[in-house]
Amino acid sequence: MPVTLHARSAFLLPFILVAALAATMFAFTPSADAASRLQQRINTGMDVVRHQKGDPYSYGASGPNAFDCSGLIYYSYRKAGFKKIPRTSSAQAAHMNRIKRKNMRRGDFVFFYDGSARAGNVYHVGVFAGVDHGSRYIVHAPYGSQRVKRERIWTGRWFAGSLRGR
Repeated sequence: MPVTLHARSAFLLPFILVAALAATMFAFTPSADAASRLQQRINTGMDVVRHQKGDPYSYGASGPNAFDCSGLIYYSYRKAGFKKIPRTSSAQAAHMNRIKRKNMRRGDFVFFYDGSARAGNVYHVGVFAGVDHGSRYIVHAPYGSQRVKRERIWTGRWFAGSLRGR
């Protein structure tokens, strides 16, 4: 008994729908290559930050030989190819994707705040440098006569931000 065109179409329809759905999902999902390139740029930004250790703090400075906290981020991550990084710590906080502390990776950001944890209350920013003996560390341009350095996070009044997903 011959198979009719209608019966063949009915049989193939679920397979066609699954293939179309899969193609649509892959079309809107960033590729592994794109995620890898993004992470490489973040790592480059972190490398630039680390190379600034020892440079002096100077209010309003954005490098290449002196920095304030947000100037360090601005200089380093722009050098890594992120051309839309804002200049101030509060604008940077508003620009980043907020992430949970447990999801932080080296190269993400730590925003310190007064009052509530909103971008407008941010007064300082550093770059997450990892965990050592249970404590989280950042590289940052502190204040006054200090120099860019790696330091343990000293307060619980901070939130995490990332360029991942941007």
